[in-house]
Amino acid sequence: MTPHNLVVVMSDEHDPRFMGHSGHPRVRTPNMDRLAARGTAFTAAYTNSPICVPARASFATGRYVHEIGYWDNAIAWDGRVKGWPNRLQEEGLYNATIGKLHYRREEDPYGIDRQIEPMHIYDGIGMVWGSQRDPLPDTRGSFRMLKTIGPGESGYNRYDMRIADHAAAWLREAAKHDYPRPWVLYIGFVAPHFPLVAPQEYFDPYPIEDMPFPKLHPQGGYRRHPWVEEHARFSQTDDQFASEDERLLAIAAYHALCTFVDERIGAVLDALDETGLSDRTRVVYTSDHGDNVGARGLWGKSVLYEEASRIPMIVAGPDVPAGRTVATPVTLVDLYPTVIDGVGLEATEEEAALPGRSLFALIDGADDPERVVFSEYHAVGSNSAGFMLRKGRYKYHHYVGHPPELFDLEADPEETADLAPDPAHAATLAEYEALLRGIVDPEDTDRRAKADQRALIERHGGWERARKLGAPAATPAPGAGFE
Repeated sequence: MTPHNLVVVMSDEHDPRFMGHSGHPRVRTPNMDRLAARGTAFTAAYTNSPICVPARASFATGRYVHEIGYWDNAIAWDGRVKGWPNRLQEEGLYNATIGKLHYRREEDPYGIDRQIEPMHIYDGIGMVWGSQRDPLPDTRGSFRMLKTIGPGESGYNRYDMRIADHAAAWLREAAKHDYPRPWVLYIGFVAPHFPLVAPQEYFDPYPIEDMPFPKLHPQGGYRRHPWVEEHARFSQTDDQFASEDERLLAIAAYHALCTFVDERIGAVLDALDETGLSDRTRVVYTSDHGDNVGARGLWGKSVLYEEASRIPMIVAGPDVPAGRTVATPVTLVDLYPTVIDGVGLEATEEEAALPGRSLFALIDGADDPERVVFSEYHAVGSNSAGFMLRKGRYKYHHYVGHPPELFDLEADPEETADLAPDPAHAATLAEYEALLRGIVDPEDTDRRAKADQRALIERHGGWERARKLGAPAATPAPGAGFE
């Protein structure tokens, strides 16, 4: 593959089904759609952990969470485990970041040559209270994820607008500079992450009367899996709505934020076109995880269902087939080898042993829907570890101390029918558990995560102090307070 510059754009909390080119009936994402039309979209892309900080650690290092120990939103990537920016810097290839990273602190040794208005975890400690999982507190109490919903302008909106402006300016300067070798630019947006606030113009296409009531809602008699039920009781997010109209407004707001971030992505694509960089720059668009958007009475992420664990993965640019879709399952750990491959570096022996594969290689090969991909969760609101395995038509959820779940995504893409209790699927269940245990020891990993989290809590002064320590909600944007 011919080496070229690379722009990696990462949003936060974007369910990839909320894109026009994915066939969504309402949401407007013309810029994501034009990127997909120019390139190749992976239709079975997943996060390696459905929560921000661990997912981003896997993205940076190309390793699974249980391998690196960045378990939750209080244990962020700190450069202790080397990532792809370190490799680029060691090889003399310039790399810069603009926007949300959610690593530990700006000064940590990431190998990033320049960070422009970065957002890292709050005060370098993140959400310490979220590490309290053994035992899981009855409720967070003061944590209100969706306290602000509707038209307006949040600090996160203003931050994303600035990030798009910074990115366009950076690209204009890069076009003037004669870099002797390819460069890599990472751009991180917050939307469509909560708070569910966006300027009025982005709400206008989405009247609440057009919004569907969330699927599998407990109000309709749906019974959540016990592991999921305990998470829901901890977060109590859906209980915070004052009316059905407010719940529908929240869904409309997620649509609005998808369109809002799409416009910011459009500014990046326009800058690439206007400067002539599009002909020598590849673009990857992805997100750290998805969002439940009310399904099963859940909001945010933190579970293994498609809404929270699926992510967009679009690649476009020179040598990338246009208008193609690839069914091979992929995850965030595939981006480390993608970056190395895209800029023309040879993988070291250690890098060749990483679990990921270059997306460019997967595009060039035949579709492989039987490829195994993996995700895990050890963070806020979970009393034990949860693991996900996708291979072919089936998706397997393994919960330490709880029954598993098994879904046939070909027959049941909305995961409405758990096949795990059905004796007819016992062989499939056993096969997938064996595949999972070939990657990770669930019980040992659960013990290790909890031991690390207990040690973290002790370092911060013990249980009672830790319960009130750290960001009470999402990390504030630089220059803004909690919202």
